[in-house]
Amino acid sequence: MFYEPEKNDHGLPFNPFKSCIAPRPIAWISTVSPDGIVNLAPFSQSNILCWDPPYVMFSPQTRRDGRRGDSVYNAETTGEFVWNMATYALREAMLETSMIEDPEVDEMTATGLTAAPSRLVAPPRVFESPINLECKHHQTIVLPNGTHGQFNSVVIGRVVGIHIKDEFITPEGKLD
Repeated sequence: MFYEPEKNDHGLPFNPFKSCIAPRPIAWISTVSPDGIVNLAPFSQSNILCWDPPYVMFSPQTRRDGRRGDSVYNAETTGEFVWNMATYALREAMLETSMIEDPEVDEMTATGLTAAPSRLVAPPRVFESPINLECKHHQTIVLPNGTHGQFNSVVIGRVVGIHIKDEFITPEGKLD
């Protein structure tokens, strides 16, 4: 099969591009607004960029009305975010956080998750998550979107602190 993404001429009921690179990790990004309100949102467009020094990214598109989401705004404004690993066991809470769009709502509190303090950044970590990466905002790259009036943001953060729950470290020193 060959198709051109701009023409969307693959003939399948679902766009296959999203499945070409799988599994994709789900970044559950926690930020704090300038007013101190915790935001927590999942992003399926996320990954490691490099390891020396370590950088990660998440890439949301704008909201339907063309506004940037709270995670992008907060990361840029405060200069910090936490990349929390979303697991299958956390899927219901993750889905619930994806539906809250009111910037005045603390998604961790609203979904019953536990906010754990970070060591080097202000946004809290999701305690229930097995891995948390504390990040300093490095850069946001804006990419065009195929939908008029929308764009994609690629938010890049330098990882300055890593939390791994001990029970996920094997006796050989690897992650399970």
